[in-house]
Amino acid sequence: MLTHFMAAIGVLGLLTVVPGPDMAVVTRRALVAGPGDALRTVGGIATGLLLWGALTAAGLAAVLAASPVAYLAVKLLGAGYLVVLGAQALWQHRGTAPAVAAAETGPAVGSPWRTGLVSNVLNPKIAVFYTGLLPTLAPPRLPTAWAMTLLVLLHALLTLAWLGGYVLLLSKAGAVLHRPRVHRALGRTTGVVLIGFGLAVATGVVLIGFGLAVAGTAG
Repeated sequence: MLTHFMAAIGVLGLLTVVPGPDMAVVTRRALVAGPGDALRTVGGIATGLLLWGALTAAGLAAVLAASPVAYLAVKLLGAGYLVVLGAQALWQHRGTAPAVAAAETGPAVGSPWRTGLVSNVLNPKIAVFYTGLLPTLAPPRLPTAWAMTLLVLLHALLTLAWLGGYVLLLSKAGAVLHRPRVHRALGRTTGVVLIGFGLAVATGVVLIGFGLAVAGTAG
């Protein structure tokens, strides 16, 4: 069981450190509102993982996995949310130095905790992982409910540690990041990355939907 558990930790660790929408959302929040808001965003992301764990335990994740239409709808919602966040980042960093200064001192849009929660709940990477791979990582000698709870808590702790450390790194580099050109360039890059993630997911949804439609017609 120890070998199985260590393998699960490795997979969860890789999933956590691979850059994705969550990291882009945290970066955007740190640039716009500072490390405090970014850490609250990380808290929302971790809460989203716990929610996905609860949905998996309740069987709703299995329903999504078994229903192509519902699963694609969740992914499409996630894609749209990422595009909206990316567009907001580009808009906030559209100008020159005065606009950047205004972005730094002005209030961020929405609650940081809610932003993290929604971005994680609608994160296509997390949806795929929790509906497909996570149940296969559960140690076989533990009761399923206990094993899944352990894995979800571990994933949330890894996420808090990784993204929290990332926010700390950003805060240490604050003097550099708040230079107008660097700030603006990083903000725009984050916006493009978020939009890119969203468009990639939306394209995948359209292609899968087209394939299902063709298969249904053929049948």
